Amino acid sequence: MINISRLRLLLLLLPALLIATNIKAQDNGFNASVNAILKNIHPPQFKDAVYNITSYGAIADGKTDTKAIFDKVIDLCSVSGGGEVLVPKGTFYIAGPVVLKSHVNLHFEDGAELIFSGNPKDYLPPVLSLWEGTEVFNYCPLLYAYQCSDIAVTGHGIVDGSASKVFATWRPQGSADQLKLRQMGGHNVPVYERVFGDGYHFPPDMMQFFGCKNILIDGITIKDAPYWIIHPVLCNNVTVQNVTINSHNLNNDGCDPESTTNVLVQNCNFNTGDDGIAIKAGRDQDAWRIGQPTENVIVRNSVFTSKANGLCIGSEMSAGVRNVYMYNDYMHHCLSAIYFKSNLDRGGFIENIHVQNVQCDTAYAAFIRFENNYSGARGGHYPTSFNNFDIEKVNCNYAGETGIYAVGVDGQPLKNITLNKVNITKTPKVEVISNIENLIYKDVVVNGHILAKPTNTPVIQLHTD
Repeated sequence: MINISRLRLLLLLLPALLIATNIKAQDNGFNASVNAILKNIHPPQFKDAVYNITSYGAIADGKTDTKAIFDKVIDLCSVSGGGEVLVPKGTFYIAGPVVLKSHVNLHFEDGAELIFSGNPKDYLPPVLSLWEGTEVFNYCPLLYAYQCSDIAVTGHGIVDGSASKVFATWRPQGSADQLKLRQMGGHNVPVYERVFGDGYHFPPDMMQFFGCKNILIDGITIKDAPYWIIHPVLCNNVTVQNVTINSHNLNNDGCDPESTTNVLVQNCNFNTGDDGIAIKAGRDQDAWRIGQPTENVIVRNSVFTSKANGLCIGSEMSAGVRNVYMYNDYMHHCLSAIYFKSNLDRGGFIENIHVQNVQCDTAYAAFIRFENNYSGARGGHYPTSFNNFDIEKVNCNYAGETGIYAVGVDGQPLKNITLNKVNITKTPKVEVISNIENLIYKDVVVNGHILAKPTNTPVIQLHTD
């Protein structure tokens, strides 16, 4: 005989059980996708050989130039089959870049510090680089590798860029130099003719790995960087973990994977002058020509304090960004916390983006932000495709301008965005919504009220970095 009381109880519990089952299935799908990416990410292995820079004459007095010694020891290590170039405890000064070679692990002992020169001329001659998504010969990044394999920077040492002396005082945005480079990129001027460097004012990256594979950055502390801080370009198999960044200069993004595949950023603490994470894929014609998207990126278990944005994709993303998983991250404060940005010149796409378990204390602009008309300047004929975003179990205490900002453009709406279990405790404006197809709210709570469905609203301009 059927127990009516038990049947009623089962019927009452069934919706909750179905929801729990569905969430579990989503989590299992999320985890399976993450695990599939992790199978392709392996830290490089190195030969069991140690080359201590002090054995080759390096003096830890903080003022004697060790540039020639670093070059010599890194070359020796690489041609001998690789191993560890050891920077022991002490303060070392270097007047110029550290140029890594294949099969070399630059390892810092506890208490080791490397102080770079603040003189721009020490970073000449120019090297092939990517500066804000455009190919150029520019000042050499302070830590640089070109077409290398199996390279690492590890240990608990401090790397000081000394950028506040000169590089950080340069203001290239809106300058004639920037316009010249942009025009070269837009008109497909051969890259070998784009020689800048001396006489120009483009600060180099702190760390740039160009066309490399099997990269590990683990444990180090970085401060006073010139520009973007950790910048893998056209790379494959990159791990950035246990890194501390405390650098607040102009455009000090924490980590900018660009046109790079299979990236893991985990267990980091980034306190930055610009975006914490900014996933990129080149700018305009250069990126369309190269055609290398950024894909298979995981950002997890990290803490961000940013003068600009927290978890960001764009705006240089013309070759496309896809298959990104960001989860278990915390932001103290930022402008916008979860931010996807492009403009009408970029083309490309941002798709298959998954965000879970993100907490933010204060977002001064917006907590969740989609923007497809960010600072366009060349006519607006190439809007970006935004498609397939899942943002789940994310919370923000305070959003200063609006909780949710999702603005597509005429003829290219944002598509297929699901917000599930979103809570924004306090914000003056609940949402700004325009030009979207299939925006779904599930258990979205703003200012203590459940939002049943998105509402089209007049578009406003938010504060930008």
